[in-house]
Amino acid sequence: MKGFRDFLNQGNVVQLAVAFVIGGAFGGMVTALVANIINPIIAIPFGKPNFDKLVLTVNASNIQYGTFLTAVLAFLFIAAGVYFFFVMPYNRLQARARSAAPAESDTRACPECLTVIPKAAHRCSACTAVVEPQAA
Repeated sequence: MKGFRDFLNQGNVVQLAVAFVIGGAFGGMVTALVANIINPIIAIPFGKPNFDKLVLTVNASNIQYGTFLTAVLAFLFIAAGVYFFFVMPYNRLQARARSAAPAESDTRACPECLTVIPKAAHRCSACTAVVEPQAA
């Protein structure tokens, strides 16, 4: 029982659970966006909010390409909505944060092997080359 409790208390399990709950809520929000905003916009030029009733009959077999077309369009609209409403603003915020004054690093590259080493190091831990320490 202790091992199971430790497993549940690990950070990545809790993060996964939170991500799952938020993903479900986000899925509901995107579904509402598509059903209540995107589909009525599709209905303006085409007269129908979806294409589920489009069927091609060949040798008494019904090929329901309309259902597939509706699913493809819903996917494209959902992907576009996620990109434009979440990914783009997040990337802009991250770019703004990166462009802010960068913090000075306390590491440097080894002049011999380019491994990252502390500035105060006297010897590289990867290639064992003697290096001059730098002020941190």
